[in-house]
Amino acid sequence: MARELSTVQKAEQSIYKKYRKEIWAPFLTAINTYDLIQPNDRIAVCISGGKDSMLMAKLMQMLQKHTEIPFELVFLVMDPGYSAENRKKIEDNAKTLGIDIEVFETNIFAVADTQAKKPCYLCARMRRGHLYNRARELHCNKIALGHHLNDVIETTVMSMFWSSKLETIVPKAKSENFGEMELIRPLYRIKEDAVIAWARYNDLSFIRCACRFTERNDKLEDGSSKRQEVKQLIKQLKKENPEIEDNIFRAMHAVYLKTFPGYVMNDGKFTFLDFYPDGLQGTKQKENR
Repeated sequence: MARELSTVQKAEQSIYKKYRKEIWAPFLTAINTYDLIQPNDRIAVCISGGKDSMLMAKLMQMLQKHTEIPFELVFLVMDPGYSAENRKKIEDNAKTLGIDIEVFETNIFAVADTQAKKPCYLCARMRRGHLYNRARELHCNKIALGHHLNDVIETTVMSMFWSSKLETIVPKAKSENFGEMELIRPLYRIKEDAVIAWARYNDLSFIRCACRFTERNDKLEDGSSKRQEVKQLIKQLKKENPEIEDNIFRAMHAVYLKTFPGYVMNDGKFTFLDFYPDGLQGTKQKENR
């Protein structure tokens, strides 16, 4: 008679087997393709309590057990002012998944809630700053965030539609304000649908955005935000073209600068005339700046 698996073992087995193609393989691909982990790294895995960061924590924990690369993990939870119910939900889920978390508290929700304009922007900036500070105090050289493939392609479309530029989220980046601290995104190649499917398969439920502003403004979750608009647009396009998500993602890795009329590189602005075969046109373009 086969031994019954524990909840933790079931969750891990589902990643290895049932969702190997959708979760485990793209996770490893991201780690290797973007060189996200080096020997002797000490990584603060930042857990917000949502499905994405919890899965990321589980994946990083599993990788640590099965890789030959020596690295350390700290599973870091910042409480920005969660309700007692949401705080307990995070702690219970971490226990269910066998993740030993460290929690530290801030008053971010209270501060952001006083801002009439762009409270979400302020909250995001404050959360990032607190996470970097705490990670540095714990002697970590990297922080890991749970942005997945859909976050990446949605950001690309949002940037084009509302910011008049083409830019997106990168798999890793050096911090501009915290020395040699580096940010990595291990879920970069994993689709949100796979994360949702894994959670449902294991009967797991996680908190969503739990801030006071969102709780008072239901419209933020029913499609009125820019990200929700783009999410719905891609979902609609996917009905006609099932490859739409993959195509957008692949396009980000195959940018043909020679076909763009203008681009920015290392804080410098260039146009196609700067490299046009007729040197005179390039010269005139530079003189007119």
